[in-house]
Amino acid sequence: MVSEGDVAPAEAPPPGRRISVLGATGSIGRSTLDILRHAGPEAAQVVALTGHSNIAALAEAAREFRAEIAVTADPSRYEDLKEALAGTGIEAAAGERAVIEAAGRPADWTMAAIVGSAGLAPTLAALRQGTTLALANKECLVSAGPLFIEEAAAAGALLLPVDSEHNAIFQVLDRPNRAAVEKILLTASGGPFRDWPLERIAKATPEEAVAHPNWDMGAKISIDSASMFNKGLEMIEAMHLFGLTPAQVQVLVHPQSIMHSAVAYVDGAVLAQMGAPDMRHAIGHAFHHPARAPLPVERLDLAAIGALEFRAPDEVRFPALRLAREAMEAGGLAGCALNAAKEAALEAFMDRRLPFMGMAEVVEEVLGALAPFGPASTLDDVFAMDVRARAAAGERIAARFRAAGLGKGAAFA
Repeated sequence: MVSEGDVAPAEAPPPGRRISVLGATGSIGRSTLDILRHAGPEAAQVVALTGHSNIAALAEAAREFRAEIAVTADPSRYEDLKEALAGTGIEAAAGERAVIEAAGRPADWTMAAIVGSAGLAPTLAALRQGTTLALANKECLVSAGPLFIEEAAAAGALLLPVDSEHNAIFQVLDRPNRAAVEKILLTASGGPFRDWPLERIAKATPEEAVAHPNWDMGAKISIDSASMFNKGLEMIEAMHLFGLTPAQVQVLVHPQSIMHSAVAYVDGAVLAQMGAPDMRHAIGHAFHHPARAPLPVERLDLAAIGALEFRAPDEVRFPALRLAREAMEAGGLAGCALNAAKEAALEAFMDRRLPFMGMAEVVEEVLGALAPFGPASTLDDVFAMDVRARAAAGERIAARFRAAGLGKGAAFA
């Protein structure tokens, strides 16, 4: 029998840790700042906050948390940020290099929440400090998985996943018995189109794709959820993060978003992590790790919920899952190519230059055109493939636009 005295409680992180938030004005960044706010001013000293075009929100957060530096990735907004911070003593900077420099400033804990491949270089700069990195950027592991894991090991960094699914796996994974893992189950809500007929999905608009039924996220992440590309990226991410084979990573549609993911073991046990759909669960867990602390989130009432629903994913409705598995099996730079083509296709859909189902079609064409994929020996290999895949996607998007007989200023209905 194990008594309370047999196991020492996990120690809470020390107060006054140096904290940076990369992507502070996005949905993850805002939730992170809310966790810091709830923890109290003594919990952390904010070093750097970065954002993009929302200068008002970036400056307001920098003033509230008395950051040392605030950086906008958009160099044309430097004067706006500088003016917004005038008289505060907070340093203002702008541009890609400035974001990377800020990410590399000494910090004990960094939230990496810059969306897309733009977050790769800043996240690596933070990782190389060898401290704690809370990872919300999928593309680091999708585009440069082996390199990223090697960098983390070389630096001695602690990598804490913040995607709700990967954080759930992290919480229930029996790390000393990793060999006993049979598979992991990544849950997916199915997004707003999970029950739509295929002919209606084909005509979906950006506004409809953004309307996620469970989660409050940014536009790009919400559209990725509607297409299931986000889940495809998470499959690749989980493979690298937890050292799994492609066959060990499975997806389960769970409309309520209560079970965030699960680990199945060789003895038949399945351990799951559950909670209300709120990103502050995962962020708060990463912030307070290895201890647990009260969080400003809704408590789960299973009796009130009554029943949880699960179903197998439909890869005809969501071809992104099939494409992700093919990229996992191809290895090398396939994940990088998939992500870059997906980002280009997503932008085209948001601009109405591509219909909803056209995103997966363009990605599949790009993967076929660029295969076979060699390994990534350096980051330059990753960036080169990113450029090639975006260019290939751009060509195919333009060709589809022309084939549809659409001229300048026109758009897909």
